[in-house]
Amino acid sequence: MDRMAEMEIFVAVIDSGGFTEAANRLRLSKSSVSKHIASLESRLGVTLLNRTTRNVSATEIGINYYQNCIRFLEQIQDADLSVKVMQTEAQGMLKLSASNDFGSNHLMNCITPFIQKHPKIKINMTLDNRFVDLVSEGFDLAVRIGDLSDSSMKAKKIANTKLGIVGSHDYLKRNGIPKNINDLSNHQLLNYSFDSRNKFWRIPGLDGEERQIRGKNSLTVNDGKSLMMAAKAGLGLAYLPCFIYGEKIKDGSLQKVLTDLKLPELGVYVVYPSLDHIPPKLRVFIDYLSAHLKNYDSEAR
Repeated sequence: MDRMAEMEIFVAVIDSGGFTEAANRLRLSKSSVSKHIASLESRLGVTLLNRTTRNVSATEIGINYYQNCIRFLEQIQDADLSVKVMQTEAQGMLKLSASNDFGSNHLMNCITPFIQKHPKIKINMTLDNRFVDLVSEGFDLAVRIGDLSDSSMKAKKIANTKLGIVGSHDYLKRNGIPKNINDLSNHQLLNYSFDSRNKFWRIPGLDGEERQIRGKNSLTVNDGKSLMMAAKAGLGLAYLPCFIYGEKIKDGSLQKVLTDLKLPELGVYVVYPSLDHIPPKLRVFIDYLSAHLKNYDSEAR
């Protein structure tokens, strides 16, 4: 029998005042209880109980051991209870990963009301354009945009975001507004450095067929907001999700071009490790984001 079970039997003997009472309480035979106590004393090399024909009492060492057993068993119970509570109540630290662009533009606006609604959940959010390894780096979930490659993770689509081609009024005045997809080859095209499109843009034509467009590559950056700022500064055209440039369309500092093209939408996903039991803190956050972004229209934001 393991040590914890021996402790439980010993405590039951002390609390019950004898072997018979402890055996009834534990639904064991009296001889079994006696053998376990003898085994415990033999393992420890001490006498824990004074035995007479009428009663059982703890020795001085036995009293000290009993008190330590009580504390240990209470800690075990508290540990078990804390697990049960965390599986039924939304609480604890939630470690979240998201891209710089989506995180700063949208998630930050979501976090405050979520924390107000769930004060027992603490958010640790990392904004980074790289794809973090959720399991090895200890993340509970990530918010990712576009195609997903990691099939070992669970994923839930919570929104879509449209792509658009934008440029500043000054740039378009100097270089002309592209009238069709072929005109893009004559323009400065700003690119993501981590994207497979960094040497060309993949854009569907009016016929729906994808075209690879190579323009004059004036700048390559690994951050969408930086590309948007470069476009605003007149360095070229940017092909971006509209949650990045939407406000600049509103304030007139950027202009959309080739609006007749049916540009693709990118999915917004929450990605999390495959678990047998999803912790409540994770479940309520996913549900919250899904509801918050249910009618998401990044062009209107």
